[in-house]
Amino acid sequence: MNVQVLGISVDHVPCLQAWAESLNEISYPLLSDFWPHGEVAEQYGVLRSDGKSERAIFIIDKEGVIQYIDIHDIDKQPSNEVLFAELARIDPDVASKAPAQETAYEELPQGGVVMYCNSWCPGCRKARVWFSENQIEFQEVDVVLNKHAAYQVRKWADGNLVTPTFDIDGTIVVDWKPARMAELLLEN
Repeated sequence: MNVQVLGISVDHVPCLQAWAESLNEISYPLLSDFWPHGEVAEQYGVLRSDGKSERAIFIIDKEGVIQYIDIHDIDKQPSNEVLFAELARIDPDVASKAPAQETAYEELPQGGVVMYCNSWCPGCRKARVWFSENQIEFQEVDVVLNKHAAYQVRKWADGNLVTPTFDIDGTIVVDWKPARMAELLLEN
């Protein structure tokens, strides 16, 4: 799509490396805005008084002009469709190169323990270990690969895409809560 994605953080390089590894590597460069601390974040108006930066997305065109700004809560993930639409607005040639939208409806599993997750979520990893240690069978549905699953999780989690989220025979548990899982699955 003739677009370069960059991640910028006020954290130092070793912290960014550890974060990237926790995500099972990522496909775009991460840049450290550690020294002088937060200088880039400050120039873009997203450096907080506590030294952290806001969670923000900037789309900058080929001439270096900021065309789009999205500053959002750290727990909310912006829609890729909105970003694709903005890229198409900025450069209409991009519209023809945008990924095709899924049209197939994939049925979600029912009954038993279903974990809605993704490959990089630390809570999902902890849940997998917990299920294994407690010999509990479960099904996984990746919310990155299944848009219907992502939509369903957002309905359960007040609009947020929270992983892991569990459907245990119709009882929904949003986020990794070991005590609640033990109450539902081990104390019966």
